[in-house]
Amino acid sequence: MHVLRRLFATTLTLVLVALAVPAMAQAPRNWQLGMQDAASPVAERLQSLHDLVFWIITIITLFVAALLVYVMWRFNSRRNPVASNFSHHTGLEIAWTTIPVLILVVIAIPSFRLVFFEDRTQAADLTIKVMGHQWYWEYTYPDSANLNFRSDYIHDEDLKPGQKRLLEVDNPLVLPVGKNIRILTNSADVIHSFFIPALGVQRYTIPGRTIETWVRIDRPGTYYGECNQICGTNHSYMPIAVVGVPPADFQAWEKTAKAKFAAGEAIPAPVVANAAEPTPIRVAQVQP
Repeated sequence: MHVLRRLFATTLTLVLVALAVPAMAQAPRNWQLGMQDAASPVAERLQSLHDLVFWIITIITLFVAALLVYVMWRFNSRRNPVASNFSHHTGLEIAWTTIPVLILVVIAIPSFRLVFFEDRTQAADLTIKVMGHQWYWEYTYPDSANLNFRSDYIHDEDLKPGQKRLLEVDNPLVLPVGKNIRILTNSADVIHSFFIPALGVQRYTIPGRTIETWVRIDRPGTYYGECNQICGTNHSYMPIAVVGVPPADFQAWEKTAKAKFAAGEAIPAPVVANAAEPTPIRVAQVQP
C-alpha cells in the first residue's frame, strides 16, 4: 500500500504541474508541458476538445486502476482459496458495452463539429496559397496581384541574437489580424504538412491536390510552426513563421511588397510588440 500511495502522489504531482505551467503564445520552449496559447478560434476549439478528452481518459484510468487494486485485494488466493466458478453476468456485460459507446458518442459529437468548423470559411477576407517544396515554403497572395515569394529557414551562422534556431525564416508569411483568411495548400514534389500549433492550422500539402482550411488570428504576434510530415533529408529545415499585424500595417506592407516585388529588394517586416527582432523580407519571384 505504501508503494501505491507513492505512485498515486507522483502521478497527481505530474498532472498538477502540467496544468499549472503556462503555455507560450508563439513558440515552444524548453521543458514545456502544456500547449501554446490559442490565438485563433480553431485553436481554442482544438484545446477545448483536448481538455474534454483529457479528463475523460483520466477518470477512466483512475477507475480502472482502482478496480484492479480492489480485485487484487478482494479476490487474492488467501481470501479466496477456492476460486469462484461462473460463466457470465448479464448486467456487467450490458454495462461494459453500453458505457464505452456513450463515452465515444460524447467524444465524437464535438470532434465532428470541430472537423466541419476548421474545414473552411464561408466569408474569406483574404486568400493565401501555400506550396510545399523540398525544402522550403512558397506563398502566393492571389488577392494582391499574385504577390509571390519563397520562405527559407535561416542558417545557424546567420541567426541574430534572440532569434530561434530552426524556427526563423527569411520571408515570414504576413497576415492581417481579425480577418478570415482562406488557406489553400498544395505541393510541388512530395507530401508536406503545413502546421502552426498556436493558430490551430494543420493541412497536408499533396502533389496535384488543393486542400483548404482557414484561420483568423486574434492578436498581433509572430507564430511559429514546422512541416509536420517527414518529407526527406531536410525535413527539419522547413520552419514556418507567420507575422500577424493590424490591417493597416498589412496594407502598408502589401503596398511596399508590390512596389518592390519585381526588383527583389529587401522589404522590412512589420514590427509587432511581442515578436523577436524582425527579419527583412527579401521578396523574389519563384520560378515554376
